[in-house]
Amino acid sequence: MGGQRLEDRAAYLERVARDVRLNIVRMIYEAQSGHPGGALSAADIVTALYFDIMNVDPSNPHWADRDRFVLSKGHACPVWYTCLAMRGFFPTKELSTLRKFESILQGHPDMKKTPGVDMTTGSLGQGLSCGVGMALEGKMLRKDYRVYVMLGDGEINEGQVWEAAATAAKFKLRNLCAIVDKNNLQMDGYTHEVLPMDPIDGKFAAFNWHVLSIDGHNMQEVLAAFEQAREVRDKPVCIIAETVKGKGVSYMEDVRAWHGKVPDHNQYERAIREIQGV
Repeated sequence: MGGQRLEDRAAYLERVARDVRLNIVRMIYEAQSGHPGGALSAADIVTALYFDIMNVDPSNPHWADRDRFVLSKGHACPVWYTCLAMRGFFPTKELSTLRKFESILQGHPDMKKTPGVDMTTGSLGQGLSCGVGMALEGKMLRKDYRVYVMLGDGEINEGQVWEAAATAAKFKLRNLCAIVDKNNLQMDGYTHEVLPMDPIDGKFAAFNWHVLSIDGHNMQEVLAAFEQAREVRDKPVCIIAETVKGKGVSYMEDVRAWHGKVPDHNQYERAIREIQGV
């Protein structure tokens, strides 16, 4: 979408993100299993990546020069699956098979099953390490691809995240961009009550990362941050995205129970209406 005004790109992506949210709710309801809260909070960012920012080829998922994406908070995979399907990596009809036996769309991402999935995730805390390896390979081979890793703000309780952060800074991985989906909730409660990590921006800065803080639901801010990240030349970039768990469905927003809960029929219909704006 290069050459278009930021405002026009953002308006288009907002419409796409609405459809992404619809698919997230539908597939979790049909599966009667899944994690809606964190998938909905990440919808705007993952939409921006796959429909504007990332250089990928759906007809060639293993293209050596593609940009890479790692969803370290793998339980939020419905948002990733939806974007991959809508982008053309596999038919959208596959979304209705979420978590079913022999489906290509399992409850956590599996790079051996799902076209477009660059890294199997699910064990929290490991995704940034994988992203560091991908980015280091790109630097060593003098490739132009970029690596994007999405982390949950509860997930960064894991010590391995900070080992990876230190390593990324040591090797000056300017082709690595981490995004913290800071929705302030994790499975056991509010993040500041479970294990306070603030200031997250200060911590990444102390590890010698370039840090940007944005509203993760403001598409213009999201696009501007990713574009600014490309211009950083000497260190990795971390985007702290303030988001709302369950964004787009009023009764799910900022409610811990919707981390891994399935709506009943009436709740499902209400969610669809709210996302559609009717």
